[in-house]
Amino acid sequence: MPKDKKFILYDIVLIIVSLYLALLLRLDFSISKEYMDFFLFSIIPVVIITLFFNNVFKLYNKVWKYASVEELISIVYSITLSNVVIMLYNYFVTYKIYESAYYRFPFTVHIIFWLLSVVALGGVRFIYRVFEDSKKITTSGEHEKNVLIIGAGDAGVLLLKEIKKHNEFKYKVTGFIDDDTDKHGKVINGIKVLGGRSSIAKICKEKNVEEIIMAIPSTDFGTKKEIISICKETKCKLKTIPGIYEIINEEVNISKIRDVNIEDLLGREPIKLNNNVINKYVKDKIVLVTGGGGSIGSEICRQLAKFNPKKLLILDIYENNAYELQRELEEIYPELHKEVIIASIRDVKRLNEVFDKYRPNVVFHAAAHKHVPLMEENPKEAIKNNVVGTYNVARCSDKFKVNKFVQISTDKAVNPTNIMGATKRFCEMIIQAFDKVSDTEYVAVRFGNVLGSNGSVIPLFKKQIAHGGPVTVTHPEINRFFMTIPEAAQLVIQAGGMAQGGEIFVLDMGEPVKIVDLAKELITLSGLQPEKDIKIEYTGLRPGEKLYEELLMNELALTSTKHDKIFVEKPMESDINYIEQCIEQFKDAVKQDNEAIFNIMEEKVPTYKRKINK
Repeated sequence: MPKDKKFILYDIVLIIVSLYLALLLRLDFSISKEYMDFFLFSIIPVVIITLFFNNVFKLYNKVWKYASVEELISIVYSITLSNVVIMLYNYFVTYKIYESAYYRFPFTVHIIFWLLSVVALGGVRFIYRVFEDSKKITTSGEHEKNVLIIGAGDAGVLLLKEIKKHNEFKYKVTGFIDDDTDKHGKVINGIKVLGGRSSIAKICKEKNVEEIIMAIPSTDFGTKKEIISICKETKCKLKTIPGIYEIINEEVNISKIRDVNIEDLLGREPIKLNNNVINKYVKDKIVLVTGGGGSIGSEICRQLAKFNPKKLLILDIYENNAYELQRELEEIYPELHKEVIIASIRDVKRLNEVFDKYRPNVVFHAAAHKHVPLMEENPKEAIKNNVVGTYNVARCSDKFKVNKFVQISTDKAVNPTNIMGATKRFCEMIIQAFDKVSDTEYVAVRFGNVLGSNGSVIPLFKKQIAHGGPVTVTHPEINRFFMTIPEAAQLVIQAGGMAQGGEIFVLDMGEPVKIVDLAKELITLSGLQPEKDIKIEYTGLRPGEKLYEELLMNELALTSTKHDKIFVEKPMESDINYIEQCIEQFKDAVKQDNEAIFNIMEEKVPTYKRKINK
């Protein structure tokens, strides 16, 4: 980094003036000729020694318009060491030259010089910072957004400092909100703590607040949700900083402020994982994730990376997402042994090559076509990928003696009304059949929609809101179970560790959410009003779409597990010979028309009842 030369010149002048004033004060403003001679003799070595230590502590490499206590401490260290060396120089070098006590400064001169130097060198830098801050304010000219920070703790204070550094974002902090009554009325870095959460609406109105930034990363989910609900009533734009790690690393910066999103409202308390169970089957093992570049597959890879697998294999046919994940993992987990494999689960020969080369111990099978309307129009592709592809991976897992196979399933597999759900139900039948004849433990994990996944309603709604609406919902009563992507991935990995073979694990999805309520929440979080600023239009149910999803085949078969968010459905009868016959029939069916596909699926999956919405 280039040195700031103006501060070198300032320091030379200030060092000389400070030394002269220290001598003047010590000698009652009457300096003898001998001391004046020694002062003139000492100027050059004192300046050189001080500048040397200033350089050691990088005082000329700092951006002083952002100066803080850390920079002040650097000045104190530099001046202290400089004075120690100057004293040694005076007492041992110059005394030997002149052999006279006259040619040594009195000890108190060094003390006064230290104090004046700290004040002078530190003062000029902080005056410079004040000048730069005032210059930014006077030259701004543009409209500044009035911002209210919720949380007057470490995160809030760090956030305030970041906002002050980055005037280009045009934020003007009007105050803090904190539920700690001891902080009410107190001033932090020039900003007052105005009250608790009950005062938010009143303060926003009085201060003309345009944006609210939540800086409470360690607060429990219930409290956050309640505060967000209060903030939503103000019609202000809501933003937040991410998790508690921001405070641990003191990395609250302006780029990490994001909009409050629907996950903040619909998410739940953090998942408590049994790391011992997971470590037992993941640590030091070769783990293969099919569909590893997709929404769920990539998050499974991120979560698995925390458990130190021997090697993580990311298999996907779509190279762009897999490449992005590879880059991300290289940055976050540089020590992780990983490999990206571009391959299709439809290609049996290629799968055999992969399994033979890497010999995975654990397989997470997340590769699948999942979009209901698209698969209704392309049922052959659903069969080729979801059914035959899953069979191929399951067969390879048996052949190459994989320890554990975890199939990612869906609530749409329960009493399916569409071809996608029917194929996923047949996949569950495949893994239960293989479990009976193989040494590999085959299990399925079933859950509902994940928030923000590729093709989900959340990104669609956000785009529609950004374009001014309307937001399209298929039916006013349609609802779905929702879960965050990290939550789903964590529970999938946890369920894999609990598996004994043949189970269908069912994740606790909480309460179903009306899609129209989801749309309204997203509109409100964007600082807009539903129906007033953004219209909601109902387009009608799509082919194969249900009003309500189910998570279980048979509620009576549901059994709790040691984890309060995971339940298990007991294995049902499924024969491997029957499965293999069906696979051959499916392969023949894809050579015929679409109607043949629907007919054979109704035959092979008894719970599938085709539904054509008009």
